[in-house]
Amino acid sequence: MPTAMQLTLIIGIELALATLAASTVMGPVISSNFPDPAILQAAGSTYAFATNNGNVNVQVATSPDNGTTWTLTDIDALPDVGSWATTGSTWAPDVIDRGDGVYVLYYAATSPSQNTHCVGAATSTTATGSYTPQPQPIACQTAGGGAIDPAGFQDLDGTRYIVYKVDGNNLGGGGPCGNANGTYATPIMLQQMEEDALTPVGDPVQILNRGPYDGPLIEAPVLILHEGTYVLFFSSNCYNTDLYDISYATASSILGPYTKASSPLLVTGDDGLTSPGGATPRGDGTFMVFHATVDSNPLTRYMYTATMDWSGIVVSA
Repeated sequence: MPTAMQLTLIIGIELALATLAASTVMGPVISSNFPDPAILQAAGSTYAFATNNGNVNVQVATSPDNGTTWTLTDIDALPDVGSWATTGSTWAPDVIDRGDGVYVLYYAATSPSQNTHCVGAATSTTATGSYTPQPQPIACQTAGGGAIDPAGFQDLDGTRYIVYKVDGNNLGGGGPCGNANGTYATPIMLQQMEEDALTPVGDPVQILNRGPYDGPLIEAPVLILHEGTYVLFFSSNCYNTDLYDISYATASSILGPYTKASSPLLVTGDDGLTSPGGATPRGDGTFMVFHATVDSNPLTRYMYTATMDWSGIVVSA
């Protein structure tokens, strides 16, 4: 597999917004199982966090050069998953710098009492941890199958949110995604948070659901604001198939409605990638980390990076 790949995708969008392109894909930059990566830039350093690898609950990688080269550490950012959760079942972490000397780690983990995944939070005074979990999860969505794939977001007015997926796959029914080929929904939810980024405010709001081209599910949401446009990145289809992709939708309001781009940003076959997904862009929208599958048995996903170009305003009917 090559160590550097070039990719240019110019994608039409069905409302007024900046044109988004994944212009340069690099990788793999971590040649080890490092799925669902999240990126954090803080205190002059760059970090990536990923789903458990069986030995640590939250993996940590560091970059000395703004995301060009990476070193996978042996740090477990979350050695204690909390009394509500099960060790070794942590998924899709995301870390934010709260701005007051505290970092907040969002993660999903199995809750024995709920018999499903819940979304929780933990805090630390250093980016790499160790993080101390909160005593209770933020969201469980038990009736819908659980809650996974959390990511934090702060709006221009300072209001904090998290986005996450309702895990209808966990309800069963067969098919490659486990939710009877879409019988059970997998909506993306937006939850407002208190200033502490730990305490929910009111009820979550659904901002996106799967459409006819998304297969049985959408998942892995991450929200950024780019030049007044809210851009929601997500993955479609089943992670264990070649149809898995990186997609996005846009809105003029954080509550939506969100309009999906006419084509995914990255799909299988683009410069040798297989099942790209789990993308997390930097807040400025110029760079992202994501994973792609390099082996299906056992499932192994390496981390890649991409720069993104935003050029002009496109309006089309």
